[in-house]
Order: sequence, then structure tokens, then C-alpha cells
Amino acid sequence: MTTMQDAPTTQDAAPTSPVEGTKSVRVPHAPASVRQARRIISEDLTARGVGRAVVEEAEAVVSEFVGNAVFHARPLADGCVRVRWKVKSGSVEVEVRDGGGDTIAKPVRRSLWAVRGRGLRIVRSMAHEWGVQDERNGRTVWAALGGPSRRRRL
Repeated sequence: MTTMQDAPTTQDAAPTSPVEGTKSVRVPHAPASVRQARRIISEDLTARGVGRAVVEEAEAVVSEFVGNAVFHARPLADGCVRVRWKVKSGSVEVEVRDGGGDTIAKPVRRSLWAVRGRGLRIVRSMAHEWGVQDERNGRTVWAALGGPSRRRRL
């Protein structure tokens, strides 16, 4: 005789870990790419089983980074901006690479009257850490969300 207790229920099942891996896309160096990159990362992270809170943080970070790349930097040699993310051990690392620019990516001072410049302060509040890497042919801005980062230097 089988009872209902013998059959596993959905409530009893252990939560599954997100599917790990890396994905990279190139989007045009254009304002419309902010929405495109946000949609792509959201769909991929959701399909991997990443928690909704981290997906929303990744959407905000990608929007800020791609927007800054389009507004403040040059495109890569192919006219694009590269967006890359990695899911590992429950965390997500997001990076955006562009052709570099004349300004340095940094949060601006607080101001009640500023109409711009709050985005990197918001990224800093969500990320475990974030940073900027200047390279020979461009600049990469990155953020670690939802867990510890391989880039952490203690």
C-alpha cells in the first residue's frame, strides 16, 4: 500500500542551482542597445535559474554600463560594445567592454540638483564589488552580483 507520504512533493525538493557558464554578445554602439542588452541578459539568466533579485540587479547594471559606453566611450573596432556575463556558484559577474573614452568611469559626488551621474552609485550599492580595467584597445567595466567574486583582492 502506497501513501501520499512516499511520493516526493515539489515543496520537499531541494532548490536547484543555477546553470553555470559564460555568455558574450556584441551589441551596436547605439542607444537602442541598452534595451537589447538588458533583454538578452535577463532572458539568459532567467533560463539558467538565477534568482529574480540577481536578474534584476544584472539588468540594472547592464543598462548602466551599456548606456555609459554609448554615451561616454568609443565603440570597439567593429562598431560594437561587448557584453559578457558569467554565472558561477550562484553569483553573476557582468562586464561591458568598449573602445575607451576620455572620461573615467566613477561614481559622481552626491547632489540634489544633478540630473545625471547616479547610475554608478546605484551599481556600487548593488554589487559586492565593481571595477574598471583600462586595456590597450579599450576599457572594461565589471560588477560582481549575488555572491563572492573571483576578482576580489583581500
